[in-house]
Amino acid sequence: MPDIKLKDLRYLVAVADTRHFGRAAERCFVSQPTLSAQLKKLEDSLGVQLIERQPKRIGLTEAGEQIVARARRMLEASEEVLTLARSHRDPLAGRLRVALIPTVGPYLLPQVMPALRKALPRLTLLLYEYQTAPLLERLHGGEIDLGILALPVEHEGLEVRELYEEPFELAVPASHRLAKQPSVRLEELKDEPLLLLTEGHCLRDQALALCSRAGLHEQQDFRATSLETLRQMVAAGAGVTLLPELAGKGPYGSARSVAIRPLARPVPTRRVGAVWRKTTARRPAIDAVCAVVAEHAALAARKPS
Repeated sequence: MPDIKLKDLRYLVAVADTRHFGRAAERCFVSQPTLSAQLKKLEDSLGVQLIERQPKRIGLTEAGEQIVARARRMLEASEEVLTLARSHRDPLAGRLRVALIPTVGPYLLPQVMPALRKALPRLTLLLYEYQTAPLLERLHGGEIDLGILALPVEHEGLEVRELYEEPFELAVPASHRLAKQPSVRLEELKDEPLLLLTEGHCLRDQALALCSRAGLHEQQDFRATSLETLRQMVAAGAGVTLLPELAGKGPYGSARSVAIRPLARPVPTRRVGAVWRKTTARRPAIDAVCAVVAEHAALAARKPS
């Protein structure tokens, strides 16, 4: 029976992800000749071709695709074994891979990172940023341990915990007719050009759902890739937009050319939560991180802008 090494499976998965021997070698911290030679040995030992090697294209054979899918599960299981051992030695130490969506990460992390470092000094957080779909894909694939994103989400095989509820606020140009009102009803925006994020951001879908109920329509000739682009377009007088509350706090809300106004009751909100695999060995660390995030996100929401 062939002796399959996890190292070789890791090389194979890297090639499947990058479709490039050089980039796969960099990812695995080996030379390209070493990686290529080990993969050829793996093919010889299995007696089947896994990789289609062409001058300008690297692909996988049908057997390669099927074996890569199983290799990912084997690598995830091996990582779980190591993680389980570490967590039994010290459940609140080691590395925890955390991914946040782009409309949460830049605004939540400054509020909670000092508290996380103080409460969990032996835990090293490796932070990533993905939109919802790739975040969930990487979570299922074992590439990250914890995701923080807007709820609800499909959670087959996952545990979900709500962390905080966040009101939406209105961002308008500082010279806008609504800039000095104590609060704004969505209906008052009926004739305003509404600026939204591009496809793939869950915040876009949430904002569209809110605005459609009030008869508002999106500005069709512009879609932003980030909240900061939206903010700059508002400052330039191109339209108005909805922002989650934390995005209007601190330095983000102090731009003189943009006014952040609360929305009238009933105030629309979004729920932000944590998701992780049911099979994870990092549950104590995840619970500890979630507790700190929930507490300090709530404190941040009560701070004046």
